Amino acid sequence: MSDILTRYNTSAEGLTPTEVQKRQSEYGPNRIEEKKPTPLIILFFSQFADILIALLIIAAIASLAIGDVIDAGVIMLAVLLNVIMGFIQEYRSMRAVESLKGLITKTAIVRRENEITEIDARDLTVGDIVILEEGLKVPADLILLDAKSLSCDESNLTGESEAVKKEAGDTLYMDSNILSGNATGVVKAIGMQTEIGKIADIVQEDDEETPLAKRVGRLGKILSAIAIVVCIAIFALELSKGIPIVETFMTAVSLAVAAIPEGLPAVLTLTLALGMNEMAKSNAIVKRLLSVETLGSCTVICSDKTGTLTENKMTVVESFYTNKDKTHLIGKLCNNAVISNDEIIGDQTDGAILKYCKDHEGEFERIDEIPLDSNRKMMTTIHRLDGTNNIILSKGAPEIILDKCKYIDNDGSIEILDDKTKETILEKVGEMSSHALRVIGFAYKHDDCETPEENLTFTGLLGLIDPPKKDAKKSVSDCINAGIKVVMITGDHEKTACAIAKELRILTDGKVITGSKLDEMSDDEYMKIASDIQVYARVKPAQKMRIVEALKDLGNIVAMTGDGVNDAPALKKASIGVAMGDGTDVAKEASDMIVQNNDFKTIVKAVESGRKIYDNIKRFVKYQVSTNVGAILTIVGTSLLNLPLPFNPAQLLWLNIVMDGPPAQMLGIEGAERDIMKRPPEVGDILTRNTLTQILLLGIVMAVGTICVFSWELSKGSTTTKAMTVAFTLFVVYQLLNAFNGRANSEKSSKFLYLGIIISFLLQLLILYIPQLQVIFRTTAIGVTDWIVIVIVASTILIAQKIMDKVMK
Repeated sequence: MSDILTRYNTSAEGLTPTEVQKRQSEYGPNRIEEKKPTPLIILFFSQFADILIALLIIAAIASLAIGDVIDAGVIMLAVLLNVIMGFIQEYRSMRAVESLKGLITKTAIVRRENEITEIDARDLTVGDIVILEEGLKVPADLILLDAKSLSCDESNLTGESEAVKKEAGDTLYMDSNILSGNATGVVKAIGMQTEIGKIADIVQEDDEETPLAKRVGRLGKILSAIAIVVCIAIFALELSKGIPIVETFMTAVSLAVAAIPEGLPAVLTLTLALGMNEMAKSNAIVKRLLSVETLGSCTVICSDKTGTLTENKMTVVESFYTNKDKTHLIGKLCNNAVISNDEIIGDQTDGAILKYCKDHEGEFERIDEIPLDSNRKMMTTIHRLDGTNNIILSKGAPEIILDKCKYIDNDGSIEILDDKTKETILEKVGEMSSHALRVIGFAYKHDDCETPEENLTFTGLLGLIDPPKKDAKKSVSDCINAGIKVVMITGDHEKTACAIAKELRILTDGKVITGSKLDEMSDDEYMKIASDIQVYARVKPAQKMRIVEALKDLGNIVAMTGDGVNDAPALKKASIGVAMGDGTDVAKEASDMIVQNNDFKTIVKAVESGRKIYDNIKRFVKYQVSTNVGAILTIVGTSLLNLPLPFNPAQLLWLNIVMDGPPAQMLGIEGAERDIMKRPPEVGDILTRNTLTQILLLGIVMAVGTICVFSWELSKGSTTTKAMTVAFTLFVVYQLLNAFNGRANSEKSSKFLYLGIIISFLLQLLILYIPQLQVIFRTTAIGVTDWIVIVIVASTILIAQKIMDKVMK
């Protein structure tokens, strides 16, 4: 005790007012500091600093320049939708800090100048002597000077629900609850220097870009580069031909509109939102829109063991008796758990033993108890047998119990416990432990309350386990088949962790490492083996951060589970932070996804949904960009051939937003591919080289067909309006048939695609045959012969895709 007081330059009487004032000036107040938040107005307008958003705004300005106010309005609506979603995602990170601030205790009881007083917890400083009693919250990080039967709940910080016994010299963390006993401690850290303060500092860091955000950013750069280069080239080409500058400008505007997929952000947002809704129905609440897809790209899942892979319900599954009746008597009476409505209230291990032994008919009045503590590793209760005789019942770690035993009860025959018998029992303990069982030893004695835990009589062993969930093994297998590595991270013993991991086939030929060994390793040493580690045992939540960073540095997209406050930094750092439904508010706020039923199977199902969504994003991006490429090539081609433009800007916007919209959205809700969980995670761009090649070839097919039909119409004497209408309608039908090329090879292929195509086709008929719309879009009615030509030529898009599928397999 004196060493601790000396270390913090204080005394048992507490600090003087002068010293308090001096230290408050030095260390500051005991509060969680919040980084100066970005003003909401700046946060909102910062969302416009995005490539795709900028391109949409340019398209809207171009539309306004030619008088298309309605089209400009539609584009700006898409812009606002995306800006608002981005604003909401960034604003939510502030709430994690608010949750942490809410953990700070309002008052504290301290001893200053040997007087006990209650003060505002913000006025605590390093070296203060704090008095703790049952029911109070710990107001700062403390080192205990003394403790009497002290147990506390650290679940807010660690996520572990079991009570923690504390003794003199142990550390108590801010926001822990005192469950029983009393203690005195010296303040070692306040405010931002506490464990919770350090977590708050990390939680306030900016979110990293999700993989999808990076991919969409790269896509935006590609599209903007195409738009700029093509617009400049055509503008220069037309000017060199002596075409009037106004007409040249109109062509450039048309190209700008053609090059930008105005409907893409809206379809992307809606697809992700629908994915979030689908996951929510499966107990996975995704908080960040772009995180929906990140799950599909996940290469490593770091999962807790207890409650996620296992049932979190201790169960007695094996026994070894020398006297069954006495063992069950001890299990029932030397126990502080209570069973109410088949639910355990109290320690889970005690509860499991009580459930197993509750039918024993013995019932004796308890007159005293020596509680379990971390040094003795055993619990003893004393009961009155009759008016004058007592019985002492003990249970605990089998090695400790055996050391305390002098006798063994062989079904009523009391004999000396010799070394050979003791060794046989210890071998049984080892055998049970190797099967991931938590082993408890049982013993008793009569009378002799002077030395109640000496010369006991051994009666048996019970082996308990937190069994794996029924679907856990299959879920792990699904991950392995999908190219996802599953890593178990647990605070449990190495043997227990390994046994469960082997049963679930998480541990195959990889390495196992404990938290203490991890601390001993340098970063270089750890990085060399990080990819080979399959199980982390005896790990503290603070070490999860290092594990996440190492795996990400190796190029992985990492999902990490957690439930405590000090899991928050790792959840924040992970590519996808997964909080448990019964976890702390801080963990939930720092995470990207909340698994409401705490089940690993739900995480795997979310990964599958993420993959399906990413497949569908690629589907509609390919579909929409091929439309843009086709339109660009058509305009460039007609310009090079000295033909009039086949589309006007209003028609191009119609192609990009209205005609692309319904089919693209329906492609966004296609079913999962048959091999979706039998292939490695996708870590490349949305538009791979193969996809870009297909887009270019499809664009060429559309452009060649449209230019040929357009020039044919002009050559046979059709008016420019009629030729443009036929070319425009042909291009629309190309689009609609191209949507069929994007269908999923799924057992549950969406029937909505047909609905989307029908809706788009009906809308096209409206602008062809309703006079008022003909004026807006500068179209005219076309006949049956025109339709036959259109359908025959447009069907080449289906033939082209079939050929590419065979050649590019």
